[in-house]
This record gives sequence, structure tokens and C-alpha cells, in this order.
Amino acid sequence: MNFVVFINGLVLVFFAALMGGDAIIFHGTAEVFGISAVLVGLTGTLLSLSSWSSFPELHRLHTFVLTSSVWLTAAVAGAVPLYLWSLSPADALFEAMSGITTTGSTVMTGLDTTPRGIILWRALLQAVGGIGFIVTGIALLPIMKVGGMQLFRTESSDKGEKELRSAVLFASASLQIYVGLMALCALIYMAGGMSFFDAVTHAMTTLSTGGYSGYDSSFGHFQSPFLQWSATLFMLLGALPFAWYIRGVYRGSLRSEQVSAMLRSLAVVIGVMSLWLTLTKGIDPLDALRLVAFNVVSVVTTTGYATTDYTLWGPFAVTAFFVLTAVGGCTGSTAGGAKAMRWLLFGRALRALITQIGSPNVVTSIRYEGRRVEDDVMSGVISFFVLYAVTFGILAVVLTYLGLDIASASSGALTALANVGPGVGAVIGPAGNFSSLSDAAKLVLFFGMFLGRLELFTVFVLFTRLFWREVGGRH
Repeated sequence: MNFVVFINGLVLVFFAALMGGDAIIFHGTAEVFGISAVLVGLTGTLLSLSSWSSFPELHRLHTFVLTSSVWLTAAVAGAVPLYLWSLSPADALFEAMSGITTTGSTVMTGLDTTPRGIILWRALLQAVGGIGFIVTGIALLPIMKVGGMQLFRTESSDKGEKELRSAVLFASASLQIYVGLMALCALIYMAGGMSFFDAVTHAMTTLSTGGYSGYDSSFGHFQSPFLQWSATLFMLLGALPFAWYIRGVYRGSLRSEQVSAMLRSLAVVIGVMSLWLTLTKGIDPLDALRLVAFNVVSVVTTTGYATTDYTLWGPFAVTAFFVLTAVGGCTGSTAGGAKAMRWLLFGRALRALITQIGSPNVVTSIRYEGRRVEDDVMSGVISFFVLYAVTFGILAVVLTYLGLDIASASSGALTALANVGPGVGAVIGPAGNFSSLSDAAKLVLFFGMFLGRLELFTVFVLFTRLFWREVGGRH
């Protein structure tokens, strides 16, 4: 396990460097970030030096430990300056995990007057978390066969038409696209009237589909239709697979079944809800389209920005947004949720089952991107949805036991697992936040965000005795 400790040490050193940069840029919080940088940097350096050795080849089993531990290490490191600034330990851990998993739920109020060093740090956490999950999705999750994630190889690996020769080059190309889109987003935000600081920090939290804002009213602080439409576009771009971008650059092909399915579904939902809002609330059709498009895309891409309290639109809207919370973006993107690819395969599996029941003699097969989906892949997809539902139920029950009403508990559990941000209801809805929850409830949601970002299986496998027995047998 020396390699796992070594990498976690490097992660701490990396975060210490970010803290040092924040301290240099903003003098108002320089002491907080300076002390944090020293503490985190020294800890990381000692861990790396103490575990440095000639490492054996990393086995697949060790990648589960590595992946899970790195995200926890990043969350703890991210919490240090928030704690030293003013947050309680539970609040700091919650805010940092929400940032690094690009969830966007927050316990902080008074953001309009919060020091810029803290606002930048929250944005940095989400920017790092966004690219971190892309790399994880490309390099590790498909190898570990996590809940059907191995299908990501259909788009990005050496089975068939491979865009690049290695996962390292692929991750490098993804990083370039990620940073390039983020820079373009910041430029467009500035063209729309944002200050340089607001443009940069909101570009970070837009492309990472994280949703942290520097204002209590979230993106609703910016009433410009141009800015809201721009954010809608870049939230969507962040939720598309980076393999899709790379394939477009290197092969000139933008064909993707999950991208097509996601865009078609969004178009239908936005169209129906815009028409409904116009007819029932008397809102101008173009304003209704903008409001619905922004908030639907924000929820589906798991960004979590809000421009209005859409729970005031009525029970239909509340139900619709609750359901949309579980959808998620595309596999291999910065977005969370169950992912469009899984929903697509799940729908095809149901259709095949219904066909088989009606016509027992008909041989049916499930296909994706022109290839037959293997039984073990479909088993992973079905198992993922079962585990997702069970985990959601357990989290909701625990939150209810801790004092939340049923609506808030259910919404909180789902928004944590899906890494969306705001829930529904008066307490944790788009007009509220998570500050009023008990420390115990925040820690439950901390764990829920962690589970959701790592696709459940990656974490739950660590709780099995057989896993540790096999790991121990390889030392």
C-alpha cells in the first residue's frame, strides 16, 4: 500500500501549492491560506517521503483503495482553510466535499461579503474536482468495471477506434479541452458584463458542473439574459463526454448515442415545461424558455446553479425537478448523477424484456454504438440502479431519523448521491441552503456525496471481507 500513501501525499502537496497561490493573490486571507499551506504541505511531504520505494505494479484491487482515499484526502485538505477561516469542522468538511465532488450544496451564507480568497478557494475545489473525475473516469473506473462504466471503453479505449494511444495522453487532451472551454467561458462572461474575478470563478464552477457561486442568490445575481444563456450552454458542454470532444478533433466524428439521447431528452423536457409555465403562470414564452432551460440544464448536468426558486412554480415543477435530479450528464464528463448512458441502456433492457415477454421466440440483444452489450455489462448497469435505489433509501431514512422532514430528507439524499447541489423544499431548495442541518446530517450527506461521485461500487467494495483478503494475499 506504499504507493497509495505516496500518491495521497502528493495530493496534499498539490493542494498546499494551491493554498499558497491563494495566499499570494488575496492578502485578506493570506494568513489562513499560508498556515494551511504549511500544515497540509508538510503532512503531504512526510507521507510521500516515508512511503517512497520501488513500487510494484499497481493491481486492479489497489485502484479501489487509491481512488477512494484520494477523494477523501482532497476533501480533508480542502476543509483545512475553511475551518481555519471560520467554519466548524462539520461545515468545513461538508463544504469541501461538496466542492471537490462538484456537488455545489453549501452551508455558507453571506457569500456576497465573503472574502474573495474563500470564494476563489471554493471555485478551485470544483475546478480540480471536475478534471479529477474526468481522469478517474478515463483511467480507472472502466478498468474496475464499476456499474457498467466499462462501456466507456467503447468511446475512449483500445477496443476499436482508439483516438489516442494511452490513457495518459487521453487525460492530457481532456485537460487541454477542459481548460480551453473554461477560458472561453470566462471570456464570454466578461463580454456579458461580469467582472474579471466573477468571470473566472464562475467559469470554473460552470465547466466543472459544480455550481458554487459568489452570491447568495446564485447565478440569479446576474439578471442578464445573455449571461444566463451563456451559462446554460457551458453547463451543457461540461456535461458532455470529453471522449466525444477528442473524437471530434482527431476523427472529425461527433456521433454518440448517449449525447444524442441526452440532447433529445433535454429538448423535450424544456419544451414541455416552458409551454406549461407560459400557460399556467402567464410568463412571456421567451422568458419561460430561458428560465426553464437554465434551471433544467443546471439540474440535469448536476451543476446546481439557480436563477429563481422553481419550487414556487407548483407541484408539477417540484416533482419534475426531483425526478431530473437523478438523471445526470454523460459518462466521461464532469457531471454526476446516474449518467445518460446507463439510463439509455436501462431503457433498452426494459424494451428487450417486454419484447421477450410478448414474443418468447424472438431473440433480442441490447446494442450500444453498433455493438452488442455483453451480459456482464448489463448486469453491472442493473446492479448499479438497484444499489443506487437502496443507498438513496437508507440515506433518506437516516436523515429523517436525524430530524429532517420527509421531503427534505428524500431530496437531500438524492441531491447528495447525484452530486447536484440544491434540493427541493423550503430548507434545502434553490432559495435555501444546508446550514440549518445538524452536524450529524451534514456528515451523512458528506458520505452520500462521496458515494455518488465514486459510482457507489468503488466505495462499497472496500467494505467486503473478501476484498481485503485478496489485497492482503498480494503483499
